[in-house]
Amino acid sequence: MFTGIIKDVGTILSNHNGLFRISVTSADVQKKIHQGASMSVNGTCFTIVAHNDGWFEFQAIPETLYRTTFGKARAGDTVNLEPCLGPADVFEGHIVQGHVDGMGSIHSVEPEGNSYIFTIDFDPSLSKYLVEKGSIAVNGISLTIVTAEHNSFTIAIIPYTWDHTNLSSLSEGDSVNIEVDVLAKYIEKLLPHFKS
Repeated sequence: MFTGIIKDVGTILSNHNGLFRISVTSADVQKKIHQGASMSVNGTCFTIVAHNDGWFEFQAIPETLYRTTFGKARAGDTVNLEPCLGPADVFEGHIVQGHVDGMGSIHSVEPEGNSYIFTIDFDPSLSKYLVEKGSIAVNGISLTIVTAEHNSFTIAIIPYTWDHTNLSSLSEGDSVNIEVDVLAKYIEKLLPHFKS
């Protein structure tokens, strides 16, 4: 499990048929890297299959390449990194599983004071899980929804998040990974049982 609090921004060093090598700069993240460990990379949970000083590797299967931004990822792209939550870690953000529900497309990025407002277009079938002031993970980042429409939503990015994630490298037309709040999906599943 993850919380959506990004701990490092890595760079894709290589991609060979879905075997990705990612750079790591944070010493704290490096300490949590070992073979078989889980890592959220742009909001997608991967198992580390190899590592050394300053990098780790994971294998993305065809299903993951199809359903996430990794299908079009290339060397040089930056990615948000978060190791899995440990028993002694402080829980911040919200519950993020690393199970991407779909991809969104950045419609616009508008500066507003010292922040940025992102409008993101997405699959309307996910709109039922979005509420204003609710939580959403975009590229693995725990964010608060400002407005929620049928096929788009907006998020406000504070300076710290802008400086410490890969959102600052994105622009109109770029794709992002989206994970809706899993609690909303559980409630949807349970409600019919309470009604019957």
